[in-house]
Amino acid sequence: MGRIAAKPEIEHGDAEQRDHRHDPSAQAAADAMRARCPKADPLGLIPDVHPTRIPRHIAIIMDGNGRWAESRGFPRVFGHRNGAGTVRDITDEALRLGVEQLTLYSFSSENWKRPAKEVDALMTLCAEYVEGNRDAFLRDGVRFRVIGRRSELPERVREAIDGLERATASCSSATLCLAINYGARAELVDATREIARRVAAGELKPDQIDESLIDRSLYTSGMPDPDLLIRTAGEMRVSNYLLWQISYAELYSTSVCWPEFSGDDLRTAIREFARRRRRFGGLSDELGPAQASPGGVASDSDRMRG
Repeated sequence: MGRIAAKPEIEHGDAEQRDHRHDPSAQAAADAMRARCPKADPLGLIPDVHPTRIPRHIAIIMDGNGRWAESRGFPRVFGHRNGAGTVRDITDEALRLGVEQLTLYSFSSENWKRPAKEVDALMTLCAEYVEGNRDAFLRDGVRFRVIGRRSELPERVREAIDGLERATASCSSATLCLAINYGARAELVDATREIARRVAAGELKPDQIDESLIDRSLYTSGMPDPDLLIRTAGEMRVSNYLLWQISYAELYSTSVCWPEFSGDDLRTAIREFARRRRRFGGLSDELGPAQASPGGVASDSDRMRG
């Protein structure tokens, strides 16, 4: 299982395993998670990781569906269908671990280049997933969000997305965000165009453009940046995914293909994340990796705008 570190100043901490179930500070952190999400039981699932070191926001590049299917003699669509089942399982596992947001790279803007039959199957799976999980989202209090250029998606997919976003708008246990027809460069282009439009209209002066304004102009406005980026199937690329938002994220790659990625694999990634020391250019991580913020940049709590 390979892994890469996001920044050279990040070091690994003490790898000694410790049971935190009787630690009052861990219990308090777990209670806070459970108050937000009743299903959360981080100390029951991963007692060797202090709850404050569980990432608030995990982004995943779900890679390997087609290869997994072809290696077993099945068509690629079979892998995508099994991958949709993994989405349900990992979303539930993230809830139980107390993760606040999960953002999944579901369909990139480059994926339109694939054979039409495969693209059609992916769009159908997307609509079926969104339509079929409405009750579960409402039951578990999961807010559903989508980022990407949705105007280019089929009507059935757009209607399903819009309906589930409206239905779950007040849910607050956790957020599942799907990146559909998403590309980070396109996101930055769209944000730049909007800012340029405002400048041309006299609503904004050029010297008012700063990181905060750009951040608010992205598809992800109102969301915290990812703490951990996981890529399955062994690749070591970020593939035009959340390029602005993962500036300080920890990067983790596993050889496991997405259809076989399990709760155990997610917990392994979190354990690796918890061992790392996120310094953000500074000298310590006293707040813990899931709560520390880059120097001069708003903390995750400050960045939550909606």
